Amino acid sequence: MTIDWSLQPSLEPLAHRLRPRLLDEVIGQEHIIGPGRLLRRAITTDRLTSLIFYGPPGTGKTTLAQVIAEHTQAHFMSINAVLDGVSKIRQCVEEAKGRLSGVQSRSILFVDEVHRFNKSQQDALLPHVENGTIILIGATTENPFFEVNKALVSRSKLFELRSLERNEMLSVFERALSHPDGYGELEINFHDNARDHLIDMSSGDARSLLNSIELAIEPEPKDKPITITLVMAEESIQKKAVLYDRDGDAHYDTISAFIKSMRGSDPDASLFWMAKMLHAGEDPRFIFRRMIICASEDVGLAAPNVLGQVMACFQAYEMIGLPEGHFPLTQACLLICNAPKSNSTLGFFDALRSVHQGADSHEVPAHLKDGSRDGAELGHGVGYRYPHAFENHWVAQQYLPDAQKGAFFYHPSSSGEEGDVKKQIEERRLATWAALSENQSPLASAFSSGPSDKDWEQRSLDNASESMRIIIDSILQTAELKRDHLVLELGAGSGVLTFRAMEKVRVGGVVAYLKTLEEKQNLESQLKGTDPFHHPELNLFDSLDEFSKQIAGHRFDRIFIRSFFESNEQASLTLDILRHHLAEGGLIILGHFDLKQDQRLSQLLAPDHPVKDMKIFKRFQKLEEDYFSDGTWFCPEDFLSENSSWEAHHQQQTFRIQKRLREDQILSWLKPSAPLGAMIYETSGEDTRSEVTDLLTEHLAGNHEWVRHFCLSIFKPKR
Repeated sequence: MTIDWSLQPSLEPLAHRLRPRLLDEVIGQEHIIGPGRLLRRAITTDRLTSLIFYGPPGTGKTTLAQVIAEHTQAHFMSINAVLDGVSKIRQCVEEAKGRLSGVQSRSILFVDEVHRFNKSQQDALLPHVENGTIILIGATTENPFFEVNKALVSRSKLFELRSLERNEMLSVFERALSHPDGYGELEINFHDNARDHLIDMSSGDARSLLNSIELAIEPEPKDKPITITLVMAEESIQKKAVLYDRDGDAHYDTISAFIKSMRGSDPDASLFWMAKMLHAGEDPRFIFRRMIICASEDVGLAAPNVLGQVMACFQAYEMIGLPEGHFPLTQACLLICNAPKSNSTLGFFDALRSVHQGADSHEVPAHLKDGSRDGAELGHGVGYRYPHAFENHWVAQQYLPDAQKGAFFYHPSSSGEEGDVKKQIEERRLATWAALSENQSPLASAFSSGPSDKDWEQRSLDNASESMRIIIDSILQTAELKRDHLVLELGAGSGVLTFRAMEKVRVGGVVAYLKTLEEKQNLESQLKGTDPFHHPELNLFDSLDEFSKQIAGHRFDRIFIRSFFESNEQASLTLDILRHHLAEGGLIILGHFDLKQDQRLSQLLAPDHPVKDMKIFKRFQKLEEDYFSDGTWFCPEDFLSENSSWEAHHQQQTFRIQKRLREDQILSWLKPSAPLGAMIYETSGEDTRSEVTDLLTEHLAGNHEWVRHFCLSIFKPKR
């Protein structure tokens, strides 16, 4: 049902008459409702959960509620926390129950200025939000963490609306003068300095701007052209009122500044805010409690001893009191400021969220179950790898339930003591993840004819996780992702980069394209039990035409392309499409193994491996070189040097890894259905293919140093 928002048109203020009804009419807030963003997808597909919009006045909170009213199939109700009370809430709830039990229709309740409800009024909403009777959409200018019931906040998705940028305010201004519901029927001339003054004084508040435009125009006679000068503009807009914090906010703002200063390692600012609180009469115990939290939350494992030292300072304060207690109080503050920082303890809340969201899919994997009672009958414990039996007392194996396989909850920092173990943790995590999920062969993809059942063992031996970690870290460090970035990934593979990006863009989103249905199903299985609201959009890359249609209207802040292109021609066609879908300041970050420079099998045979039949060896050496030099393989350096339409720089990383080549692997590369084997068969016949197979299986099975060349390129279109 669509809510009737209107009064008599002639009595409506300009801001009300111009309120957008559709998503595409909304000006600003691209970080949450732009094409591909999570909230936009939820609105257009009518799959809303409870929401809270917060931000300054005039940024579009009520407008978004109206847009939802126009798009949803649910019954839409609206109340205002200033005008309505518990009786109105109960009336709406009873109506919602009736629709749910009768026509089985959902109900959305929009509560404007929800922070104005007192605790009992907010409590009256909670059970009906929790049991699904109503979907709540709240709007507030206050920080919901302080002013809205914590239980309501925890059951809602929070979206912060920002003050409009200058170019967006200019669009609002132009809409007011051109729209038929505004002043499109009149001839109005605004002096540029008058227009600029109204926009500047409105400070990103669209409603304030429209009100000032209305106040400037309405007193003028409408039967002749109207000219608005700077003087008239100054008269129409008063000095913008500063929002003054409600009771208690100054307290929370100051402690927030104190915590953020310590987190930011600024001892001078930290001491200033602490002195201000103490001067104002703040209880030192409250300050100590906040520092104890900070020592665990923000210092954490980077300097684990700091928590104990802050506790010791607290005990010293309790023993001596004031005024001497200022010394341990200051000591605790400076300890936290000067310590290395890590917030990895927040990983617990990610794990807890996964437990809540997938309570029915947390069965213990069979190899981790207790095998002392029923191992023989049920296979419990079979396949478990005893870590102490392996080098460094560790081996890659699955410890999480299947539904959480590959999930990351602990994110170690690079600071202090935690930084010393970060590399080891990431190497082991990536080795396990690759063993579980990565479908690409660890050798050059040109050789591969499909994943092997023994890939797990191979990955543990060849240390492929080290190169993967360096590649993923290089891409993410270059990207400098922000919360509201919209990311496109081509060639998501096992999803290692997808998941890392998803953790960073909690407001924007990730759109991932995969080459095979198997890869897509694998990623979907990894997402089970996680919050569906933040899931990446997963698509199969079927064709360039279909891809172009699917991303129409999207503007991506970052585009990742990893081991995706097979030829320079495919790269050129795809990047021509992507050129039109980069946001202002957007980057394309391309990573690709350079097959032209990559390790050759023939290079492993000489000079350290004497070959009996040099004639066959020379023939294979030429066939292999022809295979990689025929111009069809994608080569980053060739593409970037030949293509003048991009501003680019790139760098190469050489990886030397120990690889054990198995006889079954070599046979799989050279069979007629594999790319290399097919090429030898088609150009030289079955006899040569069989002779090469015999040569390689005889001489190459065993351990070798394998050299790979990875090219990382960062580029953007020339303007």
